[in-house]
Parts: sequence; structure tokens; C-alpha cells
Amino acid sequence: MLKKMRWRFIGAAMAAFLAVVLALLCTINLWNYQINTRQQDATLKLLVELDQRFPTGNLNISGSFFDSSVEMRYMTRFFSAHCDEDGNVFHVNMQYIASISSRQAAEYAQHVLSGRSRSGYYRGFRYRVADSEWGSTVVFLNAERELQSMRSLLLVSGMVALASSLAAFILVVLFSNRAIAPYIRNIEAQKRFITDTSHELKTPLTAISTSADILAMDLEENEWVQNIQQQSARLARLVANLVTLSRLDEERPFPEAADFSLSEAVWEISEPMASLAGAKGKQYTQQIKEGIVLHGDRSAVQQVVSILLDNAIKYSDEGGRIHLEVSRQKRPQIRVYNTCTLSDPKEINRLFDRFYRPDESRSKKTGGTGLGLSIAKATVEAHGGKISVSSNGGRDITFTVVL
Repeated sequence: MLKKMRWRFIGAAMAAFLAVVLALLCTINLWNYQINTRQQDATLKLLVELDQRFPTGNLNISGSFFDSSVEMRYMTRFFSAHCDEDGNVFHVNMQYIASISSRQAAEYAQHVLSGRSRSGYYRGFRYRVADSEWGSTVVFLNAERELQSMRSLLLVSGMVALASSLAAFILVVLFSNRAIAPYIRNIEAQKRFITDTSHELKTPLTAISTSADILAMDLEENEWVQNIQQQSARLARLVANLVTLSRLDEERPFPEAADFSLSEAVWEISEPMASLAGAKGKQYTQQIKEGIVLHGDRSAVQQVVSILLDNAIKYSDEGGRIHLEVSRQKRPQIRVYNTCTLSDPKEINRLFDRFYRPDESRSKKTGGTGLGLSIAKATVEAHGGKISVSSNGGRDITFTVVL
């Protein structure tokens, strides 16, 4: 449990860190993209105005269009294509471009016009489509430097984010034990309290139970003596269950785990349970596949099956159906199904909570402590498995154990 808690803390810390890093990474690169795109679109807007002023003559991008820098005319590489209303290119201005031919320029323009976008990137160029008196004009501005700059920033920021995440992971792992130390101390104190209390309670419980048994020899029909016997037995079971739960929270609850036949182990438990179900008027069936082998604690797994079958017998309807199935798909599975009437099907996942009992009056009659399913869940998880519960409209309930 403590190991799981430590890795949950590490996971939560890394998830928060990665969320911040990812947000910064996206913000920086989107901001850079917006700035570069806005600058290119501003340049394209000026080029469109200039091109439409001199549609077929020589363009001169110096003067009022680029007063900000004399060198801009040498840095700005572009070409324009004039198209008629049918999208056919009838003139291409190649005065300020040398990397492509007129035929390629016409193909670029036709490709852009075949789409619906009025601006965007294509083959290393930022383009803009403008309406004109003869049809449309498409101006392509060379954006290879800007695109390379954006890609470089994305690569560098991504590498920095990755290195930062790795460094943060190492630091979180190194300091995680110190971070959860108060929680570990609380857990250890709780486990010691439960263990010490159980030992302290065993002696008076044994004395009460023994005294009640002696009284019962003389007062066989006395209801008060019978009540003392019942409640002392119930309290003894409660103490034993608390000790079991405390043990299951340890780092290695099953130090002597070994390979065993799951099929035979379930058979041993199911046979007396089948007789008990029949004695109570329940329809019991089972389907256990042979040859299923599991690595773990045999008695602990048998206890899980016993708890599930015991619950099915206690809480199923009168004359209800109970079915046990043991199979293997990718992993060994145990299913226990029984018919019943659930007062609130939405609360079935709370059945694994400690001391939770959906029907208090019925639980008192059956003598339940509300810890059986908690023990089953802790045992299954200690074996690296999962246990789940489902219901079909509150008319039945199915527990599924995957080991």
C-alpha cells in the first residue's frame, strides 16, 4: 500500500509539472507562430496592393511600401499569379523569385485556388488570395526562414521541456519518501493501534465468551446469555477482520506466496458453500475450469472466494440463483453472481468501503461486520489483481475478480 501511495504521489506531482510545462510549451510556440504569421500577413497585404497597382509591369518594392528598411527589398522574395474568374492563370510575376519556374508558380496558384482558404502556408510560402477586377490575385511570400525558425524553437523548447521533465522526475522520486513520511507515520501508528488494541481485546473477549458458555450450560434457554454469546462472537470476528486488514496494508502481506492450483483451491471452498446454499433453499450452480495455476497465497485467495459466496448466500433472494465461475482468458478470473434486490444500484461501488452496509437491518440479522468485501478487495489488490462489481438494474449483482 505504501509503495502504491508513493507512486501515486510521484504520478500526481509529475502530472501537475507536465501540465505546466505543456502549457508553457504551447503558449511560447503559439505566440511565436502568431507573431511570425502576423508579420508575414502584413507584408503580403502591402505586396497585394503593390501588385494590383502594377498588375503587368515591373514591380518596385522600394519607396513608400517599405520605408522601414532599405534592405527589405532584398530580403523579401515573392511572386504573384493573376487568374481569371475561372481560375486559369494568365500572368505570373517572377521578378522577385528565382527558386521556382513560371510553370511551378502557376501550379501553386491553381492549387491554392482549388481550396477555400484565403491565406495559409504552401510549399514554404505564405500566400494570400485577393479579389481583383479580372478575377483574383495570389501572392506567395517566401517564408522558409520563418518556418525554419518556428521549427527550431519548437524543437529546442521541446528538448528543454523533456530534459526538465526528466530532471523533475528524478527529483520527485528522490524526495518522494520524505514528502509522504508524515502519511507513513500515521499509517504505521494506525496499524500499531489496531494490532495493540486487538491483543488487548482478545483477553477480555475470551473471558466473556468462556463465562457465557459456562452460564449457558445452566441456563440453556436464557436469551441474555445467548445474546452475550452472539455479540462476543461478533466482536471477536470484528477484531480478527481488523487485524487482517492491517496485515494486508503491509509491504509484503504474503511472504510465502507460491504457485498453486486455483481450480482445486476454489473447489475446496465451493463444495461446503454449495451444501449451505442448498440448505437455505438457494439454486446454486458452478463452472470451474480445470488446470488454472496462480502465484500467490492459497488460503488468502480461498478467503476471497469464501467471502463472495457467503455474501451471495446471505443476501440473495429466497429461492434465488447463485452462480460461481472460474475461467481464464488473458488472466485468471473468478465471477460470483446472485439474484437480489438492491435498494440503490448506484451505490454498489461503495460495497468495498470499510463498515459500509447498504441494509443495516438485514446486516444485523446476518451478523455482518461490513469488512468482508474490504478484505476481499485488499487481498485481490495485494495479488496484483482487480475486483469489480456490477448490477443489472438492481435485480442481481456480479462480483468479478481478475488475478
